[in-house]
Amino acid sequence: MTQPETLTNAAPAGAPVPFAEIWRGPFLESVHMGHAVVCDTQGEIVMAWGDPHAVVLPRSSSKMLQGLPLIESGAADAAGLTDAQLALACASHQGAAIHTSRVAAWLEHLGKSESDLRCGVQPAADVPEAERLIRAGESACQLHNNCSGKHAGFLTLNAHLGGGSEYVEADHPVQKAALEAFEDLTGADSYGYAIDGCSAPNHATTVHGMARAMAYFAGAKTGSNTRQNAAARLRDAICAYPELVAGEGRACTELMRAMDGRVAIKTGAEAYYVAILPEKGLGVALKVVDGSTRGAECAIAAILVKLGVLDANHPATRKRMNAPIRNWRGIETGILRPAAALA
Repeated sequence: MTQPETLTNAAPAGAPVPFAEIWRGPFLESVHMGHAVVCDTQGEIVMAWGDPHAVVLPRSSSKMLQGLPLIESGAADAAGLTDAQLALACASHQGAAIHTSRVAAWLEHLGKSESDLRCGVQPAADVPEAERLIRAGESACQLHNNCSGKHAGFLTLNAHLGGGSEYVEADHPVQKAALEAFEDLTGADSYGYAIDGCSAPNHATTVHGMARAMAYFAGAKTGSNTRQNAAARLRDAICAYPELVAGEGRACTELMRAMDGRVAIKTGAEAYYVAILPEKGLGVALKVVDGSTRGAECAIAAILVKLGVLDANHPATRKRMNAPIRNWRGIETGILRPAAALA
């Protein structure tokens, strides 16, 4: 795969603003800065922090967009995919047995095998599965890759389209279909792409563009048109199967459960987050510029609390926002809390 040229057509990002703070006693020890946008279904900005026009790579937060052609093309129905499989197609899972077994069965149904995936081998992030592999003297495989569900979706679409085996190439019909959906929902031509951790192209857009796309998912209604049908189906699948989208102990899974499946959220590498709020017709996108997971989790929790869909005192929220920091003796030494702009 040929690497894209260096991005040259995006304006310099404006200044990020403080999102999350680490306090140790009376001292502000660390600050995580970022950009965020809340958008309505008309594409208009409702709230914004930092620069809405900052151009960033959404990484795995774009998986719902990449999954739209799987349904729109008819490939999902032709393959008899379930909602659980659609959730896996949008997942950044941790390689637990509930993830790998489902992807393996999916591939078998397609007449494919693990070797047909192009996501690469990743160690299992799920502790029980990692320990099982050690006890069994086995090695992790591509099924354990957090993107194996997305790639099973790519293979399903590819079988329907009749494309070549290297479905991660940017000029492959699978990736062209994903780009068309991405640009349509973000409302602008992509600024270019880079290669994601799973070897597929990851296209850049503004924070506003991603919030606009998430608001489209929020407003999508079954029975409207082909694209809205696909968006509503993916959104509802994510909400129905939070344990498949990420995994036990993960922020996406725990926060979606805390909101009783009424909101879909999805993380992306390097501290990206998106949220879909169907009842309010809103989409959210945020990026913490230092790539800190704790900063992004605190920020998305704070925004969801501000929007009235997440209980600030729920245990899943308190793990990530206004979370006590304790030392090895259990003494509370500080706190991770939202900065004033988000509090």
